[in-house]
Amino acid sequence: MPSIAEVRDFLERFAPVRLAEDWDNVGLLVGDPKANADRVMTCLTVTAETVAEAIAEKADMIVSHHPLPFRPLKRITTDRVPSKMVWDLIRAGISIYSPHTGFDSATRGINQSLGERLGVTEMKPIKPIVDDPDGLGAGRIGKLGSAKNLIDFVAQVKQDFGLTNVQIVGQSDQKVSRVAMACGSGGSFLSAAIARGCDTFVTGETTFHTALEAKANGVALVLLGHYASERFAVESLADVIQTDFADVKVWASEQECDPISWM
Repeated sequence: MPSIAEVRDFLERFAPVRLAEDWDNVGLLVGDPKANADRVMTCLTVTAETVAEAIAEKADMIVSHHPLPFRPLKRITTDRVPSKMVWDLIRAGISIYSPHTGFDSATRGINQSLGERLGVTEMKPIKPIVDDPDGLGAGRIGKLGSAKNLIDFVAQVKQDFGLTNVQIVGQSDQKVSRVAMACGSGGSFLSAAIARGCDTFVTGETTFHTALEAKANGVALVLLGHYASERFAVESLADVIQTDFADVKVWASEQECDPISWM
């Protein structure tokens, strides 16, 4: 069986750490690199539900898109939720690896996959990394295979992502042709996407003032929800890990769900 270190090394090749944002906390965050990785679970976020599942299913490693810990923990005690989850996972011998923004920007990462799902071609980073050997960077922008009006584009998006609702800024007959995307909370990329000529920007969630910025610039904004814009990718990541580690049991969390619902 492979070790935690071998899975870690594979993930660092798949989603290079050099692509991660400076503020991020990526890599092997909890665990013993020498321990065996017989059972690996992927998830979007380490929560009480995913921790309970990992422990019940005797996972050796969680690959969580969102880091835990993200901010430094001064104490690891059971009276605060983040530190209790770390405590419970350590007691169960479960490691945590997070690729986060390195996975967002990777060649086969979330934003590339998001663009492919949306039917966008000729994709380039919204914010290229200077002198990156693979020409990578944050976000993606490209050309929609065939131009649509916004109402038809949104209908297709809802169908492809299994959504009943999305939030939008724009007019139903607005043209969608050059599309930018940034998964998760991607509003900070809007200005750069506008500068690169996008007419539509797709992300998970953003602020009211970013929505006003999009409207003022005549750019359609489509908000899928943070969960919907990223969860599909950790499901695919489980398949990627399984392909390279055939002897390991790999699965995407079955208990994880979007904490936000519509009434």
